[in-house]
Amino acid sequence: MRSEAPNLPFGAVAAIATPEINAPLPTRDATNRKNMVLLIQLRWIAVVGQIVTIGFVTTWFGIALPVLPMVAIICALVALNVASHIWLRRRDDVGNRHLLIALMLDVVALTSELYLTGGASNPFTCLYLLQVTLGAVLLDARSSWSLVALTVLSFIWLTIEYRPLQLPQHHVSDAFTLHITGMFVGFVLDAVLLVVFVTRINRNLRERDAKLADLRQHAVEQDHIIRMGLLASGAAHELGTPLASISVILNDWRRMTVISADPTLAEDFTEMEAAVQRCKSIVTDILVSAGQARGEGSAPTTLKAFLTTLVAEWSAARSARNLMFRNEFGSDPAIVSDVALKQAIVNVLDNAFEVSREWVEFVAERDGDQLLLSVSDRGPGFDPAMLGQLGRPYQSSKGRPGRGLGLFLVVNVIRKLGGSVSAWNHRGRGATVRLSLPLSTLVIGERDGE
Repeated sequence: MRSEAPNLPFGAVAAIATPEINAPLPTRDATNRKNMVLLIQLRWIAVVGQIVTIGFVTTWFGIALPVLPMVAIICALVALNVASHIWLRRRDDVGNRHLLIALMLDVVALTSELYLTGGASNPFTCLYLLQVTLGAVLLDARSSWSLVALTVLSFIWLTIEYRPLQLPQHHVSDAFTLHITGMFVGFVLDAVLLVVFVTRINRNLRERDAKLADLRQHAVEQDHIIRMGLLASGAAHELGTPLASISVILNDWRRMTVISADPTLAEDFTEMEAAVQRCKSIVTDILVSAGQARGEGSAPTTLKAFLTTLVAEWSAARSARNLMFRNEFGSDPAIVSDVALKQAIVNVLDNAFEVSREWVEFVAERDGDQLLLSVSDRGPGFDPAMLGQLGRPYQSSKGRPGRGLGLFLVVNVIRKLGGSVSAWNHRGRGATVRLSLPLSTLVIGERDGE
Protein backbone atom coordinates (compact mmCIF):
# COMPACT_ATOMS: atom_id res chain seq x y z
CA MET A 1 0.00 0.00 0.00
CA ARG A 2 1.44 3.32 -1.02
CA SER A 3 0.38 6.93 -0.91
CA GLU A 4 -1.52 7.67 -4.11
CA ALA A 5 -3.01 10.63 -5.91
CA PRO A 6 -5.94 12.05 -3.96
CA ASN A 7 -9.57 11.46 -4.89
CA LEU A 8 -10.96 13.68 -2.16
CA PRO A 9 -13.42 16.31 -3.44
CA PHE A 10 -12.90 19.97 -2.73
CA GLY A 11 -15.49 19.73 0.05
CA ALA A 12 -13.12 17.49 1.98
CA VAL A 13 -10.28 19.87 1.24
CA ALA A 14 -12.36 22.78 2.52
CA ALA A 15 -13.35 20.77 5.58
CA ILE A 16 -9.77 20.27 6.69
CA ALA A 17 -8.56 23.69 5.57
CA THR A 18 -11.26 25.73 7.31
CA PRO A 19 -10.75 26.01 11.11
CA GLU A 20 -13.81 25.25 13.21
CA ILE A 21 -15.21 27.93 15.49
CA ASN A 22 -14.87 25.80 18.63
CA ALA A 23 -11.50 24.31 17.76
CA PRO A 24 -8.95 24.89 20.58
CA LEU A 25 -6.14 27.23 19.63
CA PRO A 26 -2.69 27.20 21.21
CA THR A 27 -2.95 30.67 22.84
CA ARG A 28 -0.74 30.08 25.89
CA ASP A 29 2.75 28.79 26.36
CA ALA A 30 2.86 26.24 29.16
CA THR A 31 6.66 26.40 29.38
CA ASN A 32 6.72 29.28 31.87
CA ARG A 33 4.22 27.43 34.03
CA LYS A 34 6.47 24.36 34.12
CA ASN A 35 9.48 26.54 34.94
CA MET A 36 7.59 28.21 37.78
CA VAL A 37 6.95 24.76 39.21
CA LEU A 38 10.70 24.11 39.05
CA LEU A 39 11.39 27.33 40.97
CA ILE A 40 8.91 26.27 43.65
CA GLN A 41 10.67 22.90 43.91
CA LEU A 42 14.02 24.65 44.20
CA ARG A 43 12.63 26.81 47.01
CA TRP A 44 11.53 23.69 48.92
CA ILE A 45 15.08 22.34 48.54
CA ALA A 46 16.39 25.65 49.90
CA VAL A 47 14.06 25.40 52.92
CA VAL A 48 15.21 21.86 53.72
CA GLY A 49 18.86 22.80 53.13
CA GLN A 50 18.67 25.78 55.48
CA ILE A 51 17.07 23.72 58.23
CA VAL A 52 19.77 21.04 57.91
CA THR A 53 22.54 23.68 57.82
CA ILE A 54 21.25 25.46 60.94
CA GLY A 55 21.02 22.19 62.86
CA PHE A 56 24.44 20.98 61.71
CA VAL A 57 26.29 24.25 62.40
CA THR A 58 24.79 24.77 65.83
CA THR A 59 25.21 21.19 67.06
CA TRP A 60 28.42 20.05 65.34
CA PHE A 61 30.45 23.27 65.30
CA GLY A 62 28.81 24.87 68.29
CA ILE A 63 28.40 28.19 66.46
CA ALA A 64 25.75 30.46 67.90
CA LEU A 65 23.33 31.48 65.18
CA PRO A 66 20.38 33.90 65.38
CA VAL A 67 18.00 30.97 65.12
CA LEU A 68 14.71 32.84 65.60
CA PRO A 69 15.27 35.40 62.78
CA MET A 70 16.54 32.64 60.48
CA VAL A 71 13.55 30.42 61.27
CA ALA A 72 11.31 33.40 60.54
CA ILE A 73 12.88 33.69 57.06
CA ILE A 74 12.38 29.97 56.50
CA CYS A 75 8.72 30.27 57.52
CA ALA A 76 8.35 33.17 55.10
CA LEU A 77 9.73 30.96 52.30
CA VAL A 78 7.30 28.18 53.23
CA ALA A 79 4.40 30.66 53.18
CA LEU A 80 5.61 31.97 49.82
CA ASN A 81 5.69 28.46 48.39
CA VAL A 82 2.20 27.64 49.65
CA ALA A 83 0.88 30.89 48.22
CA SER A 84 2.67 30.15 44.93
CA HIS A 85 1.02 26.72 44.72
CA ILE A 86 -2.42 28.24 45.27
CA TRP A 87 -1.73 31.05 42.81
CA LEU A 88 -0.49 28.62 40.18
CA ARG A 89 -3.64 26.50 40.41
CA ARG A 90 -5.83 29.54 39.72
CA ARG A 91 -3.80 30.88 36.79
CA ASP A 92 -3.08 29.34 33.44
CA ASP A 93 -0.77 32.03 32.12
CA VAL A 94 2.64 32.60 33.70
CA GLY A 95 4.69 35.39 32.17
CA ASN A 96 8.26 36.59 32.28
CA ARG A 97 7.35 39.14 34.97
CA HIS A 98 6.12 36.41 37.31
CA LEU A 99 9.34 34.42 36.95
CA LEU A 100 11.38 37.58 37.60
CA ILE A 101 9.46 38.34 40.80
CA ALA A 102 9.93 34.76 42.03
CA LEU A 103 13.69 34.87 41.45
CA MET A 104 13.98 38.31 43.07
CA LEU A 105 12.16 37.07 46.18
CA ASP A 106 14.60 34.16 46.36
CA VAL A 107 17.52 36.62 46.14
CA VAL A 108 16.00 38.70 48.95
CA ALA A 109 15.58 35.59 51.12
CA LEU A 110 19.19 34.51 50.48
CA THR A 111 20.45 38.01 51.24
CA SER A 112 18.53 38.05 54.53
CA GLU A 113 20.04 34.73 55.59
CA LEU A 114 23.54 35.89 54.62
CA TYR A 115 23.04 39.15 56.55
CA LEU A 116 22.39 37.14 59.72
CA THR A 117 25.40 34.86 59.18
CA GLY A 118 28.42 37.00 58.45
CA GLY A 119 27.44 38.93 55.33
CA ALA A 120 29.80 38.82 52.34
CA SER A 121 32.30 36.72 54.29
CA ASN A 122 29.83 33.82 54.31
CA PRO A 123 31.06 31.27 51.75
CA PHE A 124 27.48 30.57 50.66
CA THR A 125 27.41 33.86 48.75
CA CYS A 126 28.30 31.69 45.74
CA LEU A 127 24.61 30.69 45.66
CA TYR A 128 23.92 34.06 44.07
CA LEU A 129 25.37 32.55 40.88
CA LEU A 130 22.59 29.94 40.94
CA GLN A 131 19.93 32.66 40.83
CA VAL A 132 21.78 34.60 38.12
CA THR A 133 22.19 31.49 35.95
CA LEU A 134 18.54 30.54 36.30
CA GLY A 135 17.59 34.10 35.40
CA ALA A 136 19.76 34.02 32.29
CA VAL A 137 18.05 30.81 31.14
CA LEU A 138 14.45 31.68 32.10
CA LEU A 139 14.13 35.42 31.56
CA ASP A 140 14.46 37.86 28.72
CA ALA A 141 17.59 40.01 28.48
CA ARG A 142 16.18 43.03 30.32
CA SER A 143 14.88 40.97 33.23
CA SER A 144 18.12 38.99 33.44
CA TRP A 145 20.15 42.19 33.80
CA SER A 146 17.71 43.41 36.43
CA LEU A 147 18.36 40.26 38.44
CA VAL A 148 22.12 40.70 38.00
CA ALA A 149 21.83 44.27 39.31
CA LEU A 150 19.88 43.07 42.35
CA THR A 151 22.44 40.39 43.23
CA VAL A 152 25.36 42.81 42.79
CA LEU A 153 23.70 45.44 44.99
CA SER A 154 22.88 42.77 47.57
CA PHE A 155 26.49 41.60 47.66
CA ILE A 156 27.75 45.18 48.02
CA TRP A 157 25.25 45.81 50.83
CA LEU A 158 26.43 42.66 52.64
CA THR A 159 29.96 44.02 52.70
CA ILE A 160 28.69 47.06 54.62
CA GLU A 161 25.75 45.82 56.68
CA TYR A 162 25.81 42.39 58.26
CA ARG A 163 25.70 40.58 61.56
CA PRO A 164 29.14 39.17 62.45
CA LEU A 165 29.32 35.46 63.03
CA GLN A 166 30.42 34.61 66.57
CA LEU A 167 32.81 31.63 66.47
CA PRO A 168 33.67 29.60 69.60
CA GLN A 169 37.17 30.18 70.96
CA HIS A 170 38.46 26.78 69.86
CA HIS A 171 37.37 27.51 66.27
CA VAL A 172 38.87 31.00 65.96
CA SER A 173 42.25 29.67 64.78
CA ASP A 174 40.48 27.41 62.26
CA ALA A 175 38.37 30.18 60.72
CA PHE A 176 40.12 29.90 57.37
CA THR A 177 39.60 26.12 57.28
CA LEU A 178 35.91 26.60 58.10
CA HIS A 179 35.64 29.15 55.31
CA ILE A 180 37.25 26.79 52.79
CA THR A 181 34.94 23.99 53.91
CA GLY A 182 31.92 26.26 53.50
CA MET A 183 33.11 27.30 50.04
CA PHE A 184 33.45 23.66 49.03
CA VAL A 185 29.97 22.79 50.27
CA GLY A 186 28.52 25.87 48.56
CA PHE A 187 30.30 25.02 45.30
CA VAL A 188 28.98 21.45 45.34
CA LEU A 189 25.43 22.65 46.03
CA ASP A 190 25.68 25.28 43.33
CA ALA A 191 27.01 22.84 40.73
CA VAL A 192 24.54 20.05 41.49
CA LEU A 193 21.49 22.32 41.56
CA LEU A 194 22.57 24.05 38.36
CA VAL A 195 22.97 20.79 36.47
CA VAL A 196 19.66 19.37 37.77
CA PHE A 197 17.48 22.42 37.22
CA VAL A 198 19.06 23.82 34.07
CA THR A 199 18.75 20.36 32.49
CA ARG A 200 15.04 20.25 33.34
CA ILE A 201 14.52 23.82 32.15
CA ASN A 202 16.22 23.02 28.85
CA ARG A 203 13.95 20.00 28.46
CA ASN A 204 10.92 22.27 28.92
CA LEU A 205 12.31 24.67 26.33
CA ARG A 206 12.94 21.84 23.86
CA GLU A 207 9.36 20.63 24.29
CA ARG A 208 8.13 24.15 23.60
CA ASP A 209 10.29 24.45 20.48
CA ALA A 210 9.03 21.08 19.25
CA LYS A 211 5.41 22.20 19.66
CA LEU A 212 6.13 25.45 17.85
CA ALA A 213 7.77 23.55 15.01
CA ASP A 214 4.75 21.26 14.80
CA LEU A 215 2.41 24.25 14.66
CA ARG A 216 4.47 25.82 11.88
CA GLN A 217 4.42 22.54 9.93
CA HIS A 218 0.66 22.30 10.42
CA ALA A 219 0.20 25.86 9.13
CA VAL A 220 2.27 25.05 6.04
CA GLU A 221 0.17 21.93 5.41
CA GLN A 222 -3.08 23.87 5.79
CA ASP A 223 -1.86 26.46 3.29
CA HIS A 224 -0.91 23.65 0.91
CA ILE A 225 -4.39 22.13 1.23
CA ILE A 226 -6.10 25.45 0.55
CA ARG A 227 -4.03 25.97 -2.59
CA MET A 228 -4.90 22.45 -3.77
CA GLY A 229 -8.57 23.14 -3.13
CA LEU A 230 -8.48 26.33 -5.18
CA LEU A 231 -6.71 24.46 -7.97
CA ALA A 232 -9.32 21.67 -7.90
CA SER A 233 -12.18 24.15 -8.04
CA GLY A 234 -10.61 26.01 -10.96
CA ALA A 235 -9.93 22.76 -12.81
CA ALA A 236 -13.55 21.70 -12.34
CA HIS A 237 -14.77 24.93 -13.92
CA GLU A 238 -12.40 24.49 -16.85
CA LEU A 239 -13.38 20.83 -17.40
CA GLY A 240 -17.12 21.49 -17.42
CA THR A 241 -17.28 22.92 -20.95
CA PRO A 242 -15.20 20.24 -22.79
CA LEU A 243 -17.06 17.44 -20.99
CA ALA A 244 -20.38 18.91 -22.06
CA SER A 245 -19.13 19.14 -25.67
CA ILE A 246 -17.95 15.51 -25.61
CA SER A 247 -21.32 14.42 -24.24
CA VAL A 248 -23.19 16.20 -27.05
CA ILE A 249 -20.89 14.75 -29.73
CA LEU A 250 -21.24 11.20 -28.37
CA ASN A 251 -25.01 11.57 -28.28
CA ASP A 252 -25.03 12.70 -31.92
CA TRP A 253 -22.72 9.91 -33.03
CA ARG A 254 -24.80 7.31 -31.24
CA ARG A 255 -27.77 8.10 -33.53
CA MET A 256 -25.69 7.48 -36.66
CA THR A 257 -26.81 4.37 -38.57
CA VAL A 258 -23.32 2.93 -38.99
CA ILE A 259 -22.80 2.98 -35.21
CA SER A 260 -26.28 1.93 -34.06
CA ALA A 261 -26.18 -1.02 -36.47
CA ASP A 262 -22.94 -2.35 -34.98
CA PRO A 263 -23.55 -3.93 -31.53
CA THR A 264 -19.87 -3.71 -30.60
CA LEU A 265 -19.63 -0.01 -31.41
CA ALA A 266 -22.94 0.64 -29.67
CA GLU A 267 -21.66 -1.06 -26.52
CA ASP A 268 -18.44 0.95 -26.63
CA PHE A 269 -20.39 4.17 -27.03
CA THR A 270 -22.56 3.22 -24.03
CA GLU A 271 -19.44 2.77 -21.91
CA MET A 272 -17.98 6.06 -23.13
CA GLU A 273 -21.20 7.91 -22.35
CA ALA A 274 -21.25 6.36 -18.85
CA ALA A 275 -17.62 7.41 -18.32
CA VAL A 276 -18.36 10.97 -19.45
CA GLN A 277 -21.41 11.13 -17.17
CA ARG A 278 -19.28 9.96 -14.26
CA CYS A 279 -16.69 12.64 -15.01
CA LYS A 280 -19.43 15.27 -15.16
CA SER A 281 -20.81 14.01 -11.85
CA ILE A 282 -17.38 14.29 -10.22
CA VAL A 283 -16.93 17.81 -11.57
CA THR A 284 -20.40 18.77 -10.32
CA ASP A 285 -19.61 17.38 -6.87
CA ILE A 286 -16.43 19.43 -6.73
CA LEU A 287 -18.24 22.62 -7.69
CA VAL A 288 -21.14 21.99 -5.30
CA SER A 289 -18.74 21.17 -2.45
CA ALA A 290 -16.40 24.10 -3.09
CA GLY A 291 -16.12 26.22 0.04
CA GLN A 292 -18.38 23.87 1.99
CA ALA A 293 -17.52 23.76 5.69
CA ARG A 294 -17.44 20.49 7.56
CA GLY A 295 -20.88 19.35 8.69
CA GLU A 296 -22.86 20.73 5.72
CA GLY A 297 -24.34 17.97 3.62
CA SER A 298 -23.95 15.49 6.48
CA ALA A 299 -26.89 13.33 7.51
CA PRO A 300 -27.84 11.24 10.55
CA THR A 301 -27.37 7.51 10.13
CA THR A 302 -25.93 4.58 12.05
CA LEU A 303 -22.38 3.31 12.05
CA LYS A 304 -23.37 -0.01 10.47
CA ALA A 305 -25.42 1.68 7.73
CA PHE A 306 -22.65 4.21 7.07
CA LEU A 307 -19.96 1.56 6.65
CA THR A 308 -22.16 -0.90 4.74
CA THR A 309 -23.28 1.76 2.27
CA LEU A 310 -19.72 3.01 1.83
CA VAL A 311 -18.41 -0.50 1.10
CA ALA A 312 -21.27 -1.25 -1.33
CA GLU A 313 -20.78 2.01 -3.25
CA TRP A 314 -17.02 1.60 -3.38
CA SER A 315 -17.22 -2.02 -4.57
CA ALA A 316 -19.81 -1.20 -7.25
CA ALA A 317 -17.91 1.82 -8.59
CA ARG A 318 -14.68 -0.15 -8.96
CA SER A 319 -16.11 -3.59 -9.76
CA ALA A 320 -14.18 -4.90 -6.78
CA ARG A 321 -15.09 -8.45 -5.76
CA ASN A 322 -12.28 -9.15 -3.32
CA LEU A 323 -12.96 -6.63 -0.55
CA MET A 324 -13.31 -8.42 2.79
CA PHE A 325 -15.36 -6.24 5.16
CA ARG A 326 -15.76 -7.13 8.83
CA ASN A 327 -17.72 -5.01 11.30
CA GLU A 328 -16.48 -5.99 14.77
CA PHE A 329 -17.54 -2.75 16.45
CA GLY A 330 -20.36 -4.48 18.34
CA SER A 331 -23.13 -1.93 18.91
CA ASP A 332 -24.69 0.24 16.23
CA PRO A 333 -24.70 3.84 17.50
CA ALA A 334 -26.36 6.71 15.67
CA ILE A 335 -23.71 8.88 14.02
CA VAL A 336 -23.37 11.80 11.63
CA SER A 337 -22.40 10.74 8.11
CA ASP A 338 -19.45 13.02 7.49
CA VAL A 339 -18.57 13.57 3.83
CA ALA A 340 -14.90 14.24 4.52
CA LEU A 341 -14.57 11.05 6.60
CA LYS A 342 -16.26 9.02 3.87
CA GLN A 343 -13.86 10.33 1.24
CA ALA A 344 -10.86 9.68 3.50
CA ILE A 345 -11.87 6.03 3.93
CA VAL A 346 -12.49 5.69 0.18
CA ASN A 347 -9.04 7.12 -0.50
CA VAL A 348 -7.35 4.55 1.75
CA LEU A 349 -9.37 1.74 0.11
CA ASP A 350 -8.35 2.97 -3.35
CA ASN A 351 -4.68 2.98 -2.37
CA ALA A 352 -4.94 -0.59 -1.11
CA PHE A 353 -6.94 -1.75 -4.15
CA GLU A 354 -4.41 -0.33 -6.61
CA VAL A 355 -1.53 -2.40 -5.21
CA SER A 356 -3.55 -5.45 -4.13
CA ARG A 357 -6.47 -6.13 -6.45
CA GLU A 358 -6.73 -9.76 -5.37
CA TRP A 359 -7.39 -9.03 -1.68
CA VAL A 360 -8.25 -6.01 0.47
CA GLU A 361 -9.54 -6.21 4.03
CA PHE A 362 -11.55 -3.48 5.78
CA VAL A 363 -12.21 -3.93 9.52
CA ALA A 364 -14.17 -1.72 11.93
CA GLU A 365 -13.39 -2.20 15.64
CA ARG A 366 -13.87 -0.44 18.95
CA ASP A 367 -11.16 0.35 21.49
CA GLY A 368 -12.72 2.14 24.46
CA ASP A 369 -14.03 5.44 23.16
CA GLN A 370 -12.16 5.09 19.85
CA LEU A 371 -13.45 3.86 16.48
CA LEU A 372 -10.69 1.93 14.68
CA LEU A 373 -10.94 1.51 10.89
CA SER A 374 -8.19 -0.69 9.45
CA VAL A 375 -7.48 -1.31 5.76
CA SER A 376 -5.01 -4.11 4.93
CA ASP A 377 -3.61 -5.31 1.62
CA ARG A 378 -1.12 -7.79 0.20
CA GLY A 379 0.85 -5.29 -1.84
CA PRO A 380 4.56 -4.45 -1.60
CA GLY A 381 4.04 -2.37 1.55
CA PHE A 382 5.43 1.02 2.48
CA ASP A 383 9.03 2.07 2.11
CA PRO A 384 10.59 2.52 5.58
CA ALA A 385 11.31 6.18 4.78
CA MET A 386 7.63 6.77 4.00
CA LEU A 387 6.52 5.23 7.29
CA GLY A 388 8.73 7.71 9.10
CA GLN A 389 7.05 10.62 7.28
CA LEU A 390 3.47 9.38 7.11
CA GLY A 391 1.12 12.12 6.02
CA ARG A 392 3.74 14.36 4.43
CA PRO A 393 2.85 15.51 0.89
CA TYR A 394 4.50 13.93 -2.13
CA GLN A 395 5.72 10.89 -0.18
CA SER A 396 5.14 8.09 -2.70
CA SER A 397 6.97 5.19 -4.26
CA LYS A 398 5.04 5.51 -7.54
CA GLY A 399 7.71 7.68 -9.09
CA ARG A 400 5.15 9.77 -10.96
CA PRO A 401 4.54 13.54 -10.66
CA GLY A 402 1.72 14.63 -8.37
CA ARG A 403 1.68 11.39 -6.38
CA GLY A 404 1.78 11.16 -2.60
CA LEU A 405 -1.11 13.51 -1.75
CA GLY A 406 -3.66 10.82 -0.87
CA LEU A 407 -2.45 9.93 2.61
CA PHE A 408 -1.51 13.56 3.18
CA LEU A 409 -5.15 14.57 2.81
CA VAL A 410 -6.35 11.53 4.78
CA VAL A 411 -4.10 12.38 7.71
CA ASN A 412 -5.32 15.98 7.75
CA VAL A 413 -9.00 14.95 7.54
CA ILE A 414 -8.64 12.52 10.44
CA ARG A 415 -6.62 15.03 12.46
CA LYS A 416 -9.35 17.62 11.87
CA LEU A 417 -11.84 15.14 13.35
CA GLY A 418 -9.63 14.71 16.42
CA GLY A 419 -8.18 11.34 15.42
CA SER A 420 -4.89 9.91 14.19
CA VAL A 421 -3.53 7.74 11.37
CA SER A 422 -0.97 4.96 11.74
CA ALA A 423 0.50 2.48 9.27
CA TRP A 424 2.79 -0.51 9.37
CA ASN A 425 4.10 -3.27 7.11
CA HIS A 426 3.37 -6.95 7.62
CA ARG A 427 6.18 -9.43 8.08
CA GLY A 428 5.55 -11.27 4.85
CA ARG A 429 3.80 -9.01 2.38
CA GLY A 430 1.35 -6.15 2.56
CA ALA A 431 0.58 -3.29 4.89
CA THR A 432 -2.17 -1.87 7.11
CA VAL A 433 -3.41 1.69 7.49
CA ARG A 434 -5.46 2.37 10.61
CA LEU A 435 -7.72 5.37 11.19
CA SER A 436 -8.42 6.04 14.87
CA LEU A 437 -11.34 8.38 15.61
CA PRO A 438 -12.90 9.50 18.91
CA LEU A 439 -16.55 8.42 19.00
CA SER A 440 -17.49 11.77 20.52
CA THR A 441 -16.94 13.44 17.11
CA LEU A 442 -19.34 11.05 15.33
CA VAL A 443 -21.95 9.69 17.75
CA ILE A 444 -25.10 11.80 18.11
CA GLY A 445 -26.95 9.56 20.56
CA GLU A 446 -26.97 6.15 22.19
CA ARG A 447 -29.38 3.57 20.91
CA ASP A 448 -31.55 1.52 23.19
CA GLY A 449 -29.80 -1.37 24.72
CA GLU A 450 -26.35 0.14 24.63
